[in-house]
Amino acid sequence: MSAYDFTLPAIDGGTIDLGAWTGRPILVVNTASLCGFTPQYEGLVSLWQRYRDQGLMVVGVPSGDFGGQEYDDAARTRDFCTITYGVDFPLASKQVVRGDAAHPLFRWLVASLGQDAQPRWNFHKYLIDGEGRAVANWPSRVEPTAPEVVAA
Repeated sequence: MSAYDFTLPAIDGGTIDLGAWTGRPILVVNTASLCGFTPQYEGLVSLWQRYRDQGLMVVGVPSGDFGGQEYDDAARTRDFCTITYGVDFPLASKQVVRGDAAHPLFRWLVASLGQDAQPRWNFHKYLIDGEGRAVANWPSRVEPTAPEVVAA
């Protein structure tokens, strides 16, 4: 099994099929609109704009798991992200990202990377390599444009 075997419901309806990006690295981030880390959207947009022509995909996965810091209304989340931060990378609909009820992609990420990869708050970042393997993760406090993220 690889990351390319997973899909996520898209925020606008439809499906985000990670398999559509086979051979490309993907940065998956659990996001929230009302969090102290929410300004990291700026770094995610910057990373996406800088590296997308080289193949990088960024996927935001809104979640209310940590303090209920995501809107319940998908349109409100989408509008907030696009208007406030200029997000134009794919966004999933709101998902559970932690524990037994987590979306299967997040359960797979933790199984692949170990229990320390369990998101402890919003804006936990996971890197999937061009082979579909989970290869790295960074906690919320690590900015998307931090040298260790960019180098990976």
